[in-house]
Amino acid sequence: MLSERRLQVLRAIVQDYVGTEEPVGSKALTERHGLNVSPATVRNDMAALEEEGYIQQPHTSAGRIPTDKGYRLFVDRLASVKPMSVPERRAVQHFLDGAVDLDDVVGRTVRLLAQLTRQVAVVQYPSLTRSTVRHVELLALAPARVMLVLITDTGRVEQRMVDCPGPVTENAVADLRARLNSRVAGQRFTAVPQLVQDLADAFDAEDRGAVQAVVATLLETLVEETEERLVIGGTANLTRFGHDFPLTIRPVLEALEEQVVLLKLLGEATDRDVTVRIGHENEHEGLNSTSVVSVGYGSGDQAVAKLGVVGPTRMDYPGTMGAVRAVARYVGQFLAES
Repeated sequence: MLSERRLQVLRAIVQDYVGTEEPVGSKALTERHGLNVSPATVRNDMAALEEEGYIQQPHTSAGRIPTDKGYRLFVDRLASVKPMSVPERRAVQHFLDGAVDLDDVVGRTVRLLAQLTRQVAVVQYPSLTRSTVRHVELLALAPARVMLVLITDTGRVEQRMVDCPGPVTENAVADLRARLNSRVAGQRFTAVPQLVQDLADAFDAEDRGAVQAVVATLLETLVEETEERLVIGGTANLTRFGHDFPLTIRPVLEALEEQVVLLKLLGEATDRDVTVRIGHENEHEGLNSTSVVSVGYGSGDQAVAKLGVVGPTRMDYPGTMGAVRAVARYVGQFLAES
């Protein structure tokens, strides 16, 4: 366990390095942070921190910079994340209030996160397996063709064409719509297959083929992997951090292009608590020079998807964590009210 004074020195090193991009020396710490000890004492504390792996000296005669271990302790000991200002909160609310549908919400959220944090933003679409059916609409387009529209509690809309084995009347479509909604509206997606398995038995023989076709299409929609969708934005922000990627930024960019990698990163986030993965805590080698800050969002107690940002380990953790958490809450509120 580090003493409180050495923790204070570590915090000061992290704050100064994040703000200046320059290795931090003992004299600067003493002058800037009012540590109430001599530079010699600070040097001893820095030597101890370095010996324990919390800071390192990038080159001879330089000051010190935090290691991944140092950043981890800094984040774990944060008393609080930086709250957004009132103008920032109003701007977020106004920006998201203008959204017209789920695609617009996700797109706006990505741009908002990238602008607020000046990092790369990643937002996952709400998961169908965690969603609830709000309504199923059926529209007769031709004598033997029906459009199925599935609307979720998160505002997600899925449309499918259903080719029936024979003509189906408007009355039959209306009857099926009513019976279908009476069974699945308000139900979790995982419960739907059991609820509709015998639906065709309630119809006359001439309509059962159409009912079975509609039910089959509905079930196919539920199991399709369309939920594994995400949007990424602000990649150009990484070009501001050449100092943080001394060898090359290419591995980071390549990792960001792999959707499976990003989905796994977001999947590590808990439902409501902000998760931070620092440097080599990220399993993908291309992201070993980055930190990932993520959290779940949703309209109820359980998150239906995740969002977050990717940036260099030299990151404003309190501010970034605060922005990610706040945006997730606003998106959840929007989904609840939509």
